[in-house]
Amino acid sequence: MKLTSQDIPTLLRQLAIPASIGMFFNTMYNVVDTFYAGLISTQAVSALTLSFMVFFLIIGLGYGFSSAITAILGNSFGKKREKLASIYAHKGIVFIPFIGFILSIIGYIFAPSMFILLGAKEEYLQDAITYINPILFGTIFFMFNFSLNAVLVALGDTKTYRNTLIFGFFANLILNPLFMFGFLFIPAMGLSGIAIATVLIQIINMIYLFYKVYKTRVIHFEKLLYFLPDFRVYKLFLSQGIPSSLNMLIMSIGSVILTYFVAQYGLMAVAGYGIAYRVEQLMLLPTLGLSTAVLTIISNNYGAKKYDRVLETLKVAMKYGFILSTIGIITLTILGKTLIALFDSNEIVVDFGITYLLVEIWIFYAYVVLFICVSTLQAIKKPKMILYIALYRQIVAKLIIAYLIVKIFELDFVYLWIGILIMIYSAAFFAYFYTKNLLKKSCNILL
Repeated sequence: MKLTSQDIPTLLRQLAIPASIGMFFNTMYNVVDTFYAGLISTQAVSALTLSFMVFFLIIGLGYGFSSAITAILGNSFGKKREKLASIYAHKGIVFIPFIGFILSIIGYIFAPSMFILLGAKEEYLQDAITYINPILFGTIFFMFNFSLNAVLVALGDTKTYRNTLIFGFFANLILNPLFMFGFLFIPAMGLSGIAIATVLIQIINMIYLFYKVYKTRVIHFEKLLYFLPDFRVYKLFLSQGIPSSLNMLIMSIGSVILTYFVAQYGLMAVAGYGIAYRVEQLMLLPTLGLSTAVLTIISNNYGAKKYDRVLETLKVAMKYGFILSTIGIITLTILGKTLIALFDSNEIVVDFGITYLLVEIWIFYAYVVLFICVSTLQAIKKPKMILYIALYRQIVAKLIIAYLIVKIFELDFVYLWIGILIMIYSAAFFAYFYTKNLLKKSCNILL
């Protein structure tokens, strides 16, 4: 794939479509988990939602460092410095899993306290702990996969990771009921069986991803010194990765904050929100795929100093994103309630879910701007503002708005989401104009 010369719209499609398909199957993977948890009880669905919010604190950091390493590698490839890129790749596939190992220990210690803070107690608390413990054990495998995929994405390969996610979805369909209910020599493990299936799938995917990365020869065993720690390289990873990782961490904290305030409306509200959130993610996947493509294309072209292609990528991606958002809004307006009811037929749960969804879909356009601007800032190695935007929209403004609506004024559930909508649009406007001005300075081009 000729990332610095091929037609931009074609490149965006070639990169974004496989990434989006992979994300679709990843989301469906989570939907399958939610479906099987629903066979146990509504409480199990709520426990799964809580566990996901907490685990995302860890996964978010890994994803942030993965994006940073993709940007660093992409810039090196764009400059035709393949040896330097290879050194970065070797260091990266050791660095990210090591971070994950430390975070899994921290998660194991503090997860129960976080569940209690979010309102879990007695059997509800035990269900959440039952699910999260095996997942925390498997954190290092998630992190290996992030680091390996970072190398592939920098090379313009979004198909390999797509394939692992497709495999994971179908494997999950088979393994979940086997581990939940038992079969032959496999004991019935209930909710923990869902988590154990996930860890096993991650291990299989890790082996496949390593094979694909090894075939590129970017990573090899000819110079084992490349794998050893180098604090100069780690400093670069940290300088680029901390803003991106903290962005993901702050997003996770924002989800926890939101879940806390949703929980004030009751267990049914948490279940409805959790289901509707997963349905919503299905429609955002093409936009997330676009943001992955933007990171790859802009990082390579920025490194090659082809600034006209940087600008074109940004404009075309925004256009595609708005078209996809419109399709998503129409689809969920028509089918949203039916999709939510597939996972829980309880009318109260469905009502909470559709209330959330019919407001949230109108934020899609703002998400397009935010996702693409964040990927652009990562790609040009100017990620610091990402952190401040995340602090505003995920913690400061969200906390103030939610506290006023839920605690002070005690308004209905729908007003919480109207407040969130206004806040996210304000963040999107700022992100757009900041990115526009930064590109004008960095690329010396007229926007």
